[in-house]
Amino acid sequence: MHRITVSFILVLVAVNMTAQDPAKVLSSVYSEALGDRTAYNNLGYLCKKTKGRIDGSAEAGKAVEYTRQALLQAGADTVWLQKVKVPHWVRGNEKCVVRSSVNGKKDLKITALGLSVGTTDRGITSHIIEVHNFDELKSLGFSKIHGKIVFFNRPFDNTQINSFAGYGGAVNQRSMGASEASRYGATGVIVRSVTPSLDNFPHTGVMHYADSVNKIPAVAVSTLDAELLSKWLKSDSQLSVHLISNCKTLPDVWSDNVIGEIRGYLKPEEFITVGGHLDAWDITEGAHDDAGGCVQAIETIRIFKKLGIKPKRTIRAVMFMNEEMSSTGGRTYAAEAKKKNEVHYAALESDRGVMSPRGFSFDAEGLRLDKLQALGSWFAPYGIKDFDKGGGGSDISPLKSLGALQIGYIPDSQRYFSYHHSANDTFEQVNIRELQMGSATIASLIYLIDLFDL
Repeated sequence: MHRITVSFILVLVAVNMTAQDPAKVLSSVYSEALGDRTAYNNLGYLCKKTKGRIDGSAEAGKAVEYTRQALLQAGADTVWLQKVKVPHWVRGNEKCVVRSSVNGKKDLKITALGLSVGTTDRGITSHIIEVHNFDELKSLGFSKIHGKIVFFNRPFDNTQINSFAGYGGAVNQRSMGASEASRYGATGVIVRSVTPSLDNFPHTGVMHYADSVNKIPAVAVSTLDAELLSKWLKSDSQLSVHLISNCKTLPDVWSDNVIGEIRGYLKPEEFITVGGHLDAWDITEGAHDDAGGCVQAIETIRIFKKLGIKPKRTIRAVMFMNEEMSSTGGRTYAAEAKKKNEVHYAALESDRGVMSPRGFSFDAEGLRLDKLQALGSWFAPYGIKDFDKGGGGSDISPLKSLGALQIGYIPDSQRYFSYHHSANDTFEQVNIRELQMGSATIASLIYLIDLFDL
């Protein structure tokens, strides 16, 4: 009898919270996020103490434990680790020297692409041929490419207003270039970094080999050195490149997703997931990609707990492991959810950097999309205006088959690809206020979706 009375009182408290004016709740959410430095401190730790937290590394393991503790400190009702099998690719010595009888000698700024095979310790020396797309490869054919290193030099399209469109227009040479060049007998590929910036930061990223091709080494070169290499080739088509890249793939290892939740008071069996990915490339601190998204997920838990917001549904913050290489973290999370017959109501991913918030994209149609877009009125005081039809993200996409609404957090994108996958993605590139505003915006959306059953 006593337990029934206590439960009834708890439900009444929760009902009173949800009955509050949503505008006042949102105001308190923004005030709390903007007045607290927890997210910024968490980000600083992940960037400076777990730099290069690539799958299978000691740094990744340290990041797992730190975010587990951060979720406990945020007040999550339950925190646990979920085992995930991940690739274990490691970078070795890498060097690229171009030699020209006309221009001299120059060390190029390069970085191996993720999952690439390596060269021998002696490396490879070859003439180089510049192309801009796969059609050019085909037109040149085996006779002109065989035995050479292919230099893919298609720039990021800076005329695109949406920077993700500019990225999408150039990234296939990174992800598929080695396979395509190998079909014509190339010995390796050098790919212009997929970034709008002209600088000396090479940008890495994952690549894959088709089953039917010989695996050849693949590296990215900084955009400034790509410009130089192209210029030198115009005056000396017979210049040569000596490339050393001792990267290799070891057997898969185990890592973890990190999960913390606030139990819902009315529909605890329904879940709303908010998350980012904890892994980052070995050459970077991974501030915008994606430590910032992880700390914003943790902030959703902390803000709800600090303000006494009682959700109807269970809210989960998830730090996914292995988004960068093969997305086993997201697939494992969805597989476990399916195995347990969990009902996933909605899922939000923050993996586009933590610049100033612009809004959200929703994978929805019809009346549901209309209702979601109508939420814009609640965010008008905070300058959040974009509520568009779109997608979510790679880690939450497997939850779509379980019925989860897919939501993508959309910050300003103009600077993101200047940092993405490079040593330039550091803690210093994050503005605390932009991070805090994003945290408040994400927590506010989760609150409203749960409150209004959207």
